[in-house]
Amino acid sequence: MTQLGDYFHQNLAQTSDSPIGLEISRAEGSWLVAADGRRYLDFIAGIGVSALGHGNAEVLEAIAAQARRHLHVMVYGEYVIESQVMLARRLVELLPRPLERVYFTNSGAEAIECALKVARKFTGRAGFVAFDGAYHGDTMGALALAGNRAMREPFGALPGPVTHLPFDDVRALDKIDSTIAAVIVEPVQAEGGVRIPETGFIRALRERCDRAGAMLIFDEVLTGFGRTGKMFALEHFGVVPDIVVMAKALGGGLPLGALCSRNEVLATLSHDPPLGHITTFGGHPLSCAAGLASVNVIVRDGLCERAATTGKTIVRRLIAMRAPEIAAVRGLGMIVGIEFHDASLAHRFVAATLVRGVIVNWTLNADNVVRLAPVLTITSDDVNFAMSAMDKALDEIRR
Repeated sequence: MTQLGDYFHQNLAQTSDSPIGLEISRAEGSWLVAADGRRYLDFIAGIGVSALGHGNAEVLEAIAAQARRHLHVMVYGEYVIESQVMLARRLVELLPRPLERVYFTNSGAEAIECALKVARKFTGRAGFVAFDGAYHGDTMGALALAGNRAMREPFGALPGPVTHLPFDDVRALDKIDSTIAAVIVEPVQAEGGVRIPETGFIRALRERCDRAGAMLIFDEVLTGFGRTGKMFALEHFGVVPDIVVMAKALGGGLPLGALCSRNEVLATLSHDPPLGHITTFGGHPLSCAAGLASVNVIVRDGLCERAATTGKTIVRRLIAMRAPEIAAVRGLGMIVGIEFHDASLAHRFVAATLVRGVIVNWTLNADNVVRLAPVLTITSDDVNFAMSAMDKALDEIRR
């Protein structure tokens, strides 16, 4: 282990008992290069952040140009900052009406917190509904929505009340009533095991929220910006939520979150009291400049359509392996889940794939499912490399 690796274990707070511990020297395209010179194919795109791959030239130039102008100048929302305004404008162009106003945050979890506050203030109600298997972040309010009880319980009483319903079960939606401020749902449950709901469930959810007077919040933190083969996953279902939450790929590799809603909904933040939700670094000029460049490349280069085609290829090739260890393969665009018959097989597969130079990971709320989420610009050669590595990893774990 290098001296830097020693400092990593001695001085940096750890988030697991066994971190991967790769010492990354540089990254380019779909690849990470470790300090020992080994190359690793990033088949999870930094958990969905690096949609264009690492080191996209147009994003880097946008960052450099903004850095030459100015960095932080005032808390978000007080000055007219070109990169903030133009990114908000671009997002509104890409989202369906009546979603027309954007609030920027630092991260997805902060955007979730803001959405919960807005829903309570706008409706005058207290309750929330989330779903089993859900993941919306790790701040206290977001954690209260988590569909995995084991993630919630160690932290004691969490904000609420929150009712958890079965995911993709239309019959359970009757529980949404006049006490509920908002229902929050992922159009694809990524940490829940890449679970893709039926269109009928999402449409019934929209109808039930309308009847109950509850707001519908879509968490598109991972599914946004081409990941599912559409710019936003909501396009697959023909439903417009009241609030869309975005992050991860939004910032082009830099920290950025946002929520988008109707004018009258987000206007509640500006009065009674004013400054009802403020953030010092949310919508940082560098992040917004990078995000605008990234979004424009995704649209210009047809990366949504490319994600749809490449994702189908990955699913088809995984199924063709006919591995007895795999119970199911499912995907929507370039978010793919490999469900193993038990968690130990999934964990061994992740380790065996890493040894062969490909980074994948299992999901928080379904640790028998391995998630794939490669960069949207991945080449066919890189896909072939990943498929070969995974095929060999399957051979190893069955020995």
